[in-house]
Amino acid sequence: MSRFFRDLSVSAIAAGFVTVLVGFASSAVIVFQAAQSLGATPEQISSWMWALGLGMGVTCIALSLRYRMPVVTAWSTPGAAMLISSAAGLPLSEAIGAFLISAALITVAGFSGIFERMISRIPVSLASGMLAGVLLRFGLDAFVAMKTQLAMALTMFVVYLLTRRWLPRYAVILTLLAGIGFASALGLLHTQGLHWQLARPNFIMPGFSLAALFGIALPLFVVTMASQNVPGVAVIRASGYSIPISPVIGWTGLTNLLLAPFGAFALNLAAITAAICMGREAHEDAQRRYVASVAAGVFYVLVGLFGATVAALFAAFPKELIMAIAGIALLGTIGNSLAASLRDEQQREPALITFLVTASGLSIAGIGSAFWGLIAGALTLLLWKRAA
Repeated sequence: MSRFFRDLSVSAIAAGFVTVLVGFASSAVIVFQAAQSLGATPEQISSWMWALGLGMGVTCIALSLRYRMPVVTAWSTPGAAMLISSAAGLPLSEAIGAFLISAALITVAGFSGIFERMISRIPVSLASGMLAGVLLRFGLDAFVAMKTQLAMALTMFVVYLLTRRWLPRYAVILTLLAGIGFASALGLLHTQGLHWQLARPNFIMPGFSLAALFGIALPLFVVTMASQNVPGVAVIRASGYSIPISPVIGWTGLTNLLLAPFGAFALNLAAITAAICMGREAHEDAQRRYVASVAAGVFYVLVGLFGATVAALFAAFPKELIMAIAGIALLGTIGNSLAASLRDEQQREPALITFLVTASGLSIAGIGSAFWGLIAGALTLLLWKRAA
């Protein structure tokens, strides 16, 4: 732990906070809707947030400290969206059983090495193009926010430019503080009615059925692996880290398996939020950026302990502030990803196609554009090689 405290920095802690802020504020409502669609009570929804927060926090902290590299996990947002649309009518107990099966499949895919062998065939140029495509919307949102909150978003952008030039390590945290201060001055922070209350874990006895197996478990496994873990690995590799994928996926799946009876429907590698911890804004020294993911883990544990109360706290921030700070925090990563994807002239067009398909938001069979972007780029690259 002595090395960790030597590597500790304000910029890394800030990056960890922004990671949780962006991840939670952008998709927590989908998780709430998924739980409600399965008939979960308020106490059970609070338990879902406890299990998910604890699972993400423990895996972020333990895996980042183990490998001394930033490992960021998240819940499966596409998986939650799938639950809303396809799990209605099934009892909650059977959904919990499906979560257990999906988590077991993820665990096996990880520890067996099957997933890593498949993913290792993806060239860095395509991975970088996919990452740039995933993050493009967030970069644009920093300026889209100026449509409705010009003064606040523009002030944040100017603060970022100035601090990036003279105080680069503290650029993101100072930009966030400027945004919070501006929002507070304009009365845009909606903190009324907040009360702190610890979440309580609520164990649900799992049930099993063929309807839940084919309607929830298998689709949840496929969506989580294709739409979350594939982009998550691509982000890691595009950022220059050689994290051992098999044990990381395996431990994530095992943690998911242990917490599934309490509502942890799917845990996986993060993509968008991981890029915040892996970028230069977390720290100029790439070997010290793991502190950012450890900090994110601590904040996730706090989110879990206070459950739905923290959701209301994050909801107090105006959406334009979230949009602006997310886009600003990812500017460097977007630039680096575009540069890496287009560097190799022979792979430039396949990488460009990967970027464009990913950025398009295309979704087929419930699987997001990041996966289809990689498929389109890989097919183009294969065609190029055959033609040569």
